[in-house]
Amino acid sequence: MNYEAVVSITQSAALVFFMVMFAIVVAYVFWPANREKFARAARVPLEPGEKLDENKKG
Repeated sequence: MNYEAVVSITQSAALVFFMVMFAIVVAYVFWPANREKFARAARVPLEPGEKLDENKKG
């Protein structure tokens, strides 16, 4: 097997891998059971709360 064949197979495998991962993430985001979790997360920047201390570690 020469270099070009290895590169071609690797690129094709990586493309398929990342397409599958993207589909999994999209399915997770739009899954009906996660709707409330993402709705709460979307409201976090708009709600008053404690300030974050940027110098605080942890």
